[in-house]
Amino acid sequence: MLLKVKRGWEIPEREATPESVFLNRRDLVKAMGMGALIAAGGLGAGSAFADESADPSAGLYPVKRNERYTLDRPITAEKLSTTYNNFYEYSEQKDVYEYSDKLKIRPWTVSIGGMVEKPFTIDIDDLLKKMPLEERLYRHRCVETWSMAVPWSGFPLKALVDLAKPASGSKYLRMETFLDKKMAPGQNQFWYPWPYVEGVTMAEANNELAFLVTGMYGHPVPKQDGAPLRLVLPWKYGFKSVKSIVKFEFTDQRPSTFWEALQSSEYGFWANVNPAVSHPRWSQASERVLGEESRRPTLIWNGYGDYVAHLYDGLQGERLFA
Repeated sequence: MLLKVKRGWEIPEREATPESVFLNRRDLVKAMGMGALIAAGGLGAGSAFADESADPSAGLYPVKRNERYTLDRPITAEKLSTTYNNFYEYSEQKDVYEYSDKLKIRPWTVSIGGMVEKPFTIDIDDLLKKMPLEERLYRHRCVETWSMAVPWSGFPLKALVDLAKPASGSKYLRMETFLDKKMAPGQNQFWYPWPYVEGVTMAEANNELAFLVTGMYGHPVPKQDGAPLRLVLPWKYGFKSVKSIVKFEFTDQRPSTFWEALQSSEYGFWANVNPAVSHPRWSQASERVLGEESRRPTLIWNGYGDYVAHLYDGLQGERLFA
């Protein structure tokens, strides 16, 4: 007799989103001209994707979806996920999309250094040519208890690790966003430890879920969502997913990260989603999905425990989820 053991993110078939909801967007884009798509309501006049003339990578999208990664909820409407964001470089308000247009995404170079075979700097478009682009459906959970479900485009972080050829002694990957106070007025706020820095262990960096994002919804990723290159770690709170990356550094020292440096009692290095461990100022037991009226129970590891729980074996003494 075969017994099926359900994964943490699975739901009963009767509750699954109908297949029609997930009709592949890239087929629609290819079948319809841009004008027809706008008329159909896919791209309104206020859409983050209405003007892609400044991004030479626009012709790369949409990319093929990796069907290994599925959702237990409908994809969040692009209007919501592109207009409700955190990007403190430009504003502390969720309508940061109104201010982040000042971000200049070309030219854009990415430096890769530290404990690697040979440090180098590469143009973002040259990097894209070397990477295996694909689309993945991921849940995204913010430490503020809101969440969304997004079709991200990009490539596995492991692909960049392999390109970098880190030394065997590397234990961590440190990532840094741009620093330009003239371009990003929020960086003039001296109480924040600019530039934005995040880090992961090498085991986390090589995990199959770790994803470097260059697009979403079949388009280049908008500026407020982290253009032209951001990280997505779906099992961690969103502040770990550093935006607008310009530097990767392999090191044997654990990085001091942005929010940890600002308030270590509230934001730790690990930041793994856990409904049982509250933020010092609010509960993490439930979440508000953008576009839904009622709250959902928060899933341990954001529902991705089958992929990542083993990474933290033996670390019970660490502040895993803060």
